[in-house]
Amino acid sequence: MKKNLFQLNLSGNLFSLEIPQVMGIINITPDSFYAGSRKQSELDILQRTQEIISQGGSFIDVGAYSSRPGAADVSALEEMNRLKPALKTIKKHYPSIPLSVDTFRADVARMCVEEYGVDIINDISGGELDSNMFHTVADLNVPYIMMHMKGTPQNMQQKIAYGHFEQEVMTYFQKKIDCLLGMGVNDLILDPGFGFSKTLEQNYQMMNWLDDMKQFHLPILVGVSRKSMIYNFLGCTANDALNGTSVLHTIAIQKGANILRVHDVKEAVETVKLIEMLKKQ
Repeated sequence: MKKNLFQLNLSGNLFSLEIPQVMGIINITPDSFYAGSRKQSELDILQRTQEIISQGGSFIDVGAYSSRPGAADVSALEEMNRLKPALKTIKKHYPSIPLSVDTFRADVARMCVEEYGVDIINDISGGELDSNMFHTVADLNVPYIMMHMKGTPQNMQQKIAYGHFEQEVMTYFQKKIDCLLGMGVNDLILDPGFGFSKTLEQNYQMMNWLDDMKQFHLPILVGVSRKSMIYNFLGCTANDALNGTSVLHTIAIQKGANILRVHDVKEAVETVKLIEMLKKQ
């Protein structure tokens, strides 16, 4: 089978995804589900950035709006005010690390790219929560991570009914891919949305058919790090879910994941290295 040799255009530089890459998370929020990812002071942000880079992370994903189930809504202004000092600090001290911003708001996305040189927009809603998002990313000409979710972070776990689960997810992506390609957006990354509008069992079903998403011939991002699909099933907490996370990261890569979005960069990078070593034998 021919291997997909994906490349992303990051501010004019081609970035290869031939080997799976690791995206480290920085949450500029007071209420993200995993307390260890919350960074709000300039010192905390710098230390976390250095940690991600030193442990082998290829990207940093910065989020200022908690998308955990039932999280409180925050205004676009508050989201921007949280992001501005964080992005300024990271860009000042680490200008070469590719930055992604986790936002579903077109105005926030535009500010991040035009004012702070952000390289990637990561939208949990796939354009559903802001009708201007697709036009904005087309205009900004940046890679776009498009996730599957039904509803909003506040009500998504009440929207878990599917007629045919896999078919509905695939149709969702196909329609949006066709739309975005028609608008000239070429650098698309697909995120199946583990933990978003899915039951625990549906998350594992989706992991089983993750490799079916390769039919789109686009990079796949997987975000399962320390999520409830792990700790609820194992009867532990997010703090104790690293081992389960590494197991699912291994399976995700074997099924075609190109990017892992993670809290624990070192362990994810080691997972990639071990799988790559096995491939060479």
